[in-house]
Amino acid sequence: MKKIFFIFLLMLSLFIGYVIVFKKKDFSLLNTKSIDIAQIDAVKKIVNSSAKYNKNFAFFIDMKVHSGKFRFFVYDLKNNKIIDRGIVAHGSGSETGIKGKLKFSNIPNSLSTSLGTYSIGNQYYGKFGKSYRLHGLDATNSNAFSRDIVFHYYFDVPYKEQDNYICNSYGCPMVNKKYFNRIAQIIDNSKSHIVMSIYY
Repeated sequence: MKKIFFIFLLMLSLFIGYVIVFKKKDFSLLNTKSIDIAQIDAVKKIVNSSAKYNKNFAFFIDMKVHSGKFRFFVYDLKNNKIIDRGIVAHGSGSETGIKGKLKFSNIPNSLSTSLGTYSIGNQYYGKFGKSYRLHGLDATNSNAFSRDIVFHYYFDVPYKEQDNYICNSYGCPMVNKKYFNRIAQIIDNSKSHIVMSIYY
């Protein structure tokens, strides 16, 4: 009788353990964020078209993702994997009044995020501290430089994911300072221009 009871307890504990592990695994899969393969292929085509572009790393921003969640991805183009991720703000002009739905514009003074691929240019120090100029490579973001759309940090952008929507920028991809410092190291150590893709 004791033997049967022991086997029953053993089987019960194994079943409970399986359920816990399965749920954790399932939960992690649901929360795994990936980059649209079409965006990766498009960026690879650009970086392979000229020696002026970095062929090892690229940055991707998925504007379909909730602003309080990780949607800025550092991608290893050689090993085809995400190596870092963070939170990034979009432009206040991209708000539509409908949660989760954004609009985009390349028009000056629209305060909107512009979709498209960018080449990250020279750094400078402005009102937001260290920043990087962005050069639009598409018709949808061709005015980025003249609009002063730059990559910079802002202290109000959270470092950790949250359920609430975060603050907005004036159209710039704007990240937390701690995360910015990590990205800046990659940019500063690159001898060629890194491509950033913002898509929706």
